[in-house]
Amino acid sequence: MTVANFITLIRFFLVPCVVLAMITGHMGWAFVGFLVAGVSDGVDGFVARHFDQRSELGAYLDPIADKLLLVCVFLVLGYLGELPLWFVVAAVSRDALIVGGVMLSTVMGNPVAMKPLFVSKANTTFQILLALAVLAELASGWRGDWLRDALVIVSALLTVASAAAYLVGWLRHMSGYGEPENSDR
Repeated sequence: MTVANFITLIRFFLVPCVVLAMITGHMGWAFVGFLVAGVSDGVDGFVARHFDQRSELGAYLDPIADKLLLVCVFLVLGYLGELPLWFVVAAVSRDALIVGGVMLSTVMGNPVAMKPLFVSKANTTFQILLALAVLAELASGWRGDWLRDALVIVSALLTVASAAAYLVGWLRHMSGYGEPENSDR
C-alpha cells in the first residue's frame, strides 16, 4: 500500500462523515470535510507523480473516491431541497451510465479503456465548484442564488455533453467503428 493510496482511502472514510454532517445539519463540518477531501485528492496525485507511487490500484481507487463523494453530496443536497432533483438525477445517471458501460463491455469480453475526456474534466470541476458553493452557502448562511443557478446550469450542460461523449465513444468501441485495423493484412 503506497502513501498515495492511503491518502485516497482517507477520502473514502470522509464520505460517510460528510454525509452524516449534512444530514444532521452540521454544514460547517460538511464543508470542511468536503474541502479536506478535495485537498487530499490533489495531495495524493502529487505524491503519486512526484514520488513514483503510481499504481494500478490507485488508478481505480482515485476516481471512485471522487465520484462516491460527489454523488453522495449531490444526493443529500437534492434530498434537502438545495439542488434541483432533475440535476441530481442527471448527474447520478451520467455516472451510472459510465459505470454500466464499462461493466457491460468487460462482461462482453470487450473491455473499454477509460480515458478522461476534457469535457468530463470540465464537468467534474464545475460539479465540485457547485457542491462547494452550496455547502459554503449552507455553512455561512449567505445566499448566492445567482451563483448557484449559474453553476447548476453550466454543470448540467457539461453533464449532458460528457455523457453523450462517453456514450458515443463506447458505442464506437463496442461496434469496432473507428478502431485501427489489423496490420496483419
